Amino acid sequence: MNQFNVRTVVLNNVKEAEAFMENYIHCDAKGTVMMGRKLGKMAIVAENLRPPACSILKQTMLSLGGEAAVHRNVLVQKVEHSSVLLMGTLAQMKRLVKKIKPQDFGLAILSDELNEVLEAPKPRSKRVMPYRGGELEFGKKTLIMGILNCTPDSFSDGGQWFDTQKAIDHALEMEENGADIIDIGGESTRPGSAEVTAEEEMKRVLPVIEGLQGKLSIPISIDSYKAVTAEKALEAGAHIINDVWGFQRDKEMADVAAKFQCPSIVMHNKVEAVYNDLMSELMAFLRKSIDLGVSAGLPKSQIIVDPGFGFGFGKTMEHNLTLTAKLRELSATGCPILMGASRKTTLGLILDAPPDQRLEGDSAITAMSILNGADMVRVHDVREMANVAKVADAVAAAGY
Repeated sequence: MNQFNVRTVVLNNVKEAEAFMENYIHCDAKGTVMMGRKLGKMAIVAENLRPPACSILKQTMLSLGGEAAVHRNVLVQKVEHSSVLLMGTLAQMKRLVKKIKPQDFGLAILSDELNEVLEAPKPRSKRVMPYRGGELEFGKKTLIMGILNCTPDSFSDGGQWFDTQKAIDHALEMEENGADIIDIGGESTRPGSAEVTAEEEMKRVLPVIEGLQGKLSIPISIDSYKAVTAEKALEAGAHIINDVWGFQRDKEMADVAAKFQCPSIVMHNKVEAVYNDLMSELMAFLRKSIDLGVSAGLPKSQIIVDPGFGFGFGKTMEHNLTLTAKLRELSATGCPILMGASRKTTLGLILDAPPDQRLEGDSAITAMSILNGADMVRVHDVREMANVAKVADAVAAAGY
């Protein structure tokens, strides 16, 4: 449980820092100008702190040569809780962790949470995630997840791979074109789509998974939020769970993941696209998903996070663009990041183009996602996006 939802914040310049302090922290407008000039190498936000804790953090960071922005009413104690924006260097943050550890007002807990964020692997770090018969290797290259919708009504390719043999052939084609994983789903998540029963979902996906055994040399993920479907798919030969509700809709899903000890993707989702703060709620949701998995017995090292790009996942166009720009913030979870924006409506609105004419948009969003910290991308056009990823990987390796 992350009590204060501590996370790194992407602030690219002083103006962004000033806007964040004024609109999110609710600092005095004049104070934001002075504090914004102190924007350092790192910016970290902690939420729901009492005024005494905020005051201690403010004075401690100032003594270390950094800065801490707090609500304008903290000093007069006219606010019960405040978020705090910490700005400084890594060395200053580490010294802060030690200095607040013995303090009261929840600061000992904050010290641990802050240290966990500081010690979290950096975006696109090298790490290995085992699955039955192999391992996912992160950090050397962006992993390409090829989409295989065994549905009659998916927004982009509904019905195209509804035939079992055609689906099998397409999976093999995607492997040949550079896919590292094949993601098989039997229920559309487009806005307004009808839910299907687990029985119907399994009828669609299990024959494909079974038909790929002995033919496919890369792992299969099962795209489902239903525990029974995921369990049967894993028994049939799938290797990874991709849950668009992050263990939070079907409470037995985390138990299935723990039973198989399989890599598991937990995605943020919401019914209505209404947020007090998008990135704050994303982090809190994903941390709850991680906690559910760990509590069930799944190691955190087996979990991948996904921000849930898409209208069907409770996001507006603005939300989708923001989470792309701020994607790196999810690295505070300590987990690899998956981005799935392929052919989504946001791209169609920008380009004024139908799903099958959004390749240029996919290329742009894929490259930006990789440069902003994505370890894996979920795509329809595997060959093209694998090439985009190669270029983006090269730029990232050059020090972007």
